[in-house]
Amino acid sequence: MAKGPSATPRIVNKKARYNFEVLDTLEAGIALTGSEVKSLRAGRASLDEAYAFLRGGEIVLRDCHISPYENAGYAQHAPTRERKLLLHRREIRKWEIKVTQRGLTVIPLAIYFSERGLVKVSVALARGKTHADKRQSIKQRDDERDMDRESRRRR
Repeated sequence: MAKGPSATPRIVNKKARYNFEVLDTLEAGIALTGSEVKSLRAGRASLDEAYAFLRGGEIVLRDCHISPYENAGYAQHAPTRERKLLLHRREIRKWEIKVTQRGLTVIPLAIYFSERGLVKVSVALARGKTHADKRQSIKQRDDERDMDRESRRRR
């Protein structure tokens, strides 16, 4: 019996949109073991330092920390092992060209469960922001917040 999307936690990379300018996103499957899926259902994962790279026509997720499942017994998994992302070959080729020619990077934005109960990873093709870009983002966010606050006050 698959649980609904609201019943399971969504693991989000909070700093991704602050440190990177997101250009394109995709939803990918991920190759996991059983104990990793149980840990994800319990919400015991982190995408803080995670990134993806291309190797041999595949996209591999690295440094995604999924805590070991305490009831797994002898069949434990390594918490930060490399995990293969499941995408169509044409999508991988399209992103491979952009990554190699433009110097872009692939970062995970979130891990969640689909309607059918499958683990999905939202990955983004992104460009790193400079310090000035980050300051501009903070200023823009603060300005929008002030405008919203002022419009609510005038009602």
